[in-house]
Amino acid sequence: MQTAIVTGASRGIGKAIALRLVELHYSLVLVGRDVQLLDQLKSEIEENGGKCLAIEADLSRENTPADIVKEAVSHFGQIDVLINNAGMSHSGPILETDMETWDRVHAINARAPFFLSKAAIPYLKESSNPVIINIASVVGFKGYIHQAAYASSKHALTGFTKVLAKEVQEEGIKVHLISPGGVNTEMVQEMRPDINTEELIQPHEVAEIVEFLVTRKGKGTIDHFYIRRQSGLAFD
Repeated sequence: MQTAIVTGASRGIGKAIALRLVELHYSLVLVGRDVQLLDQLKSEIEENGGKCLAIEADLSRENTPADIVKEAVSHFGQIDVLINNAGMSHSGPILETDMETWDRVHAINARAPFFLSKAAIPYLKESSNPVIINIASVVGFKGYIHQAAYASSKHALTGFTKVLAKEVQEEGIKVHLISPGGVNTEMVQEMRPDINTEELIQPHEVAEIVEFLVTRKGKGTIDHFYIRRQSGLAFD
């Protein structure tokens, strides 16, 4: 049985991905900050016969990525898939964004995926189907007013993913970037309360792409998925 780490697993996209990977018979390492929601998800997975380790963690802390990988390997003995999904949003004018907020947004959205990937690579090299998937955002290549800190962190994640894919290619590790537009999660509702939730992408739609990426065979490589809302502008 293969093992997957999913950050930001307690709700939204991360929870949808975790539940989809359980259906594919992965052992799960669930990482999140909400202990109650993590425990609920863990119970749900185990009640359905899945194997699961829940780790409460603050990804803004410097040593957290290495600690997560160490605990995952100690518990399951291997890492086959890493899903860097956890994210922190921030909406506010540049002139009203302080350094503490900027640092925390970047620590969670860009630094944590970097060092989680670094820590996991030695174990991914031993896997028969090693995959890293980074969940970015449309703001990883666009700019929206009042989202400077958030957008710059997702631009950083996008750039890192491009380099990572090249550096681990010879090791057989597949690296993918998923950049959704508005997804029906608490984060988007906080950032864009003006958007009709019925128009938003659903978390399970992102999970379906993850399933495709971890199960597909063949020589062709898919570097990047950009998913926009149907109501958004095509090719914008």
